[in-house]
Order: sequence, then C-alpha cells, then structure tokens
Amino acid sequence: MSIWKREMSLENAFLSRRNDEAYQAGPGALGENDMTKESLELIVQRKNEIIDACEILYRTKGFREVTIKDISTETSFSRPSIYNYFETKEEIFLALLTREYDRWTEKLKKVGFGGPWNRDEFAQVLAHTLEDQETMLKIQTMNLYEIEENSREERLMEYKRAFYRAMTAIDHCLEAYRPGMEETEKRDFRYVFFPFLYGIYAYAHPTGKQLSVMEQVGIPSAQMTIYELAYHCIRQLLPES
Repeated sequence: MSIWKREMSLENAFLSRRNDEAYQAGPGALGENDMTKESLELIVQRKNEIIDACEILYRTKGFREVTIKDISTETSFSRPSIYNYFETKEEIFLALLTREYDRWTEKLKKVGFGGPWNRDEFAQVLAHTLEDQETMLKIQTMNLYEIEENSREERLMEYKRAFYRAMTAIDHCLEAYRPGMEETEKRDFRYVFFPFLYGIYAYAHPTGKQLSVMEQVGIPSAQMTIYELAYHCIRQLLPES
C-alpha cells in the first residue's frame, strides 16, 4: 500500500470512529478541543453532502435504482470513501429520513406555540406542515421496511429518536389546540394519525399503471394532494376545541 493510501486509510478510519462517537455521545461530549471540533464539523459536512446527493437522486429514481456508485458521482467522494460514513445505501436513506423528520418537527414546534384555533383552522395549520415533506412521506410509504432491515441498530435508534421527537411535538400541538386535552385523547389521535402518514404518499401519487388499472375496473381516483388528504384526516380525528 502506498504512503498516500495508508494515510488516507488512517484518516478515514479516524473520521469514521469519531463519527460513531458523535452519534452515540451527542454534541459537546468530546470536549472543546478546536481540532476535534473542526474534525466533527468536517464529518457533519461530508455526511450532509452524501445525504443531499441521495435526496437529489431519489427525486428522479426509485429506491432500488439508487446505488452507492450513483451517490459518489454526485459528491466529491469515491465509493470506498462513502463507506467510511455509511455501511449501506439503506443507512444513507435512513439518515435522510431522520433529517426530514427533524425538519418536520421544527415546523410542528411552531404550531405548538400558536393558537388558539377552532377545529377547522387547526386541521389546516397541521396539514400545511406536511406539504413539503414528500421525501419523508415517500420513503416511509415505499421503502421503510427494507431500509430498517439493512441498517445498523445504532443508526435505527437515531431515526426512532427523531420519530419520537415528532410524536412529542404533535402532543404539544394538540395541547395548543385544546389546553388540558386528556392523555388518552392525544394517544388516540397519534394511533390513527401516524399510521395514516405511512400510506398518504401512495394515495396522493398513484403510478400510471395504478391509474390505468383503477380506470379499467371502475375505481375512482381520489386526485387529492398531500395537504387535502391530511386536512380531511386531521379534522375527522380532532375532538371539538
């Protein structure tokens, strides 16, 4: 092995190890050393570049069509370098889904500080938070089972924590809608609303083949947007304010 390759291998191993430590320990756990801080910032930057490339490809390709090689061509990394940050393609998609859940949670937090609303107003506000979350909805509708099966537990835990943060934010939204809402009412809302999210993308974006078959057998197409589907579901689930 050449000196250059050996140095790169050592650097990548260091970055990969620091990346795992950052995932497990959380922000600030590695002290205030400037060099460490710069290394962690570089890791985050590189991971985000990989995730961004995956997101771009997923807009025009199916999950199975996106490969590590494709992702490497969209970034400044070689294919072997990507494996220093993610063991599988599925882990990249899981990181993308985690990021999208956190982005949604930030919008939910703003709703949680708003109000007061009547039933219709709140359904509109909450439904609007999903309008530009199509990547999140698409992944969990189409590919989540396979992604979870092919990701390491520690990466899956990161996603589940993001999911839990969203659930908590939804509870705060419901409390803003109706202060003093019973825990059982919030639980009942969550138990229907979150499973609903796992199917909403397919209803809003049927494939050409699905539309053709539906027409042939006489099934009317809903022809509703993510917002419209979410609004009607949320409004039906809400107790009166």
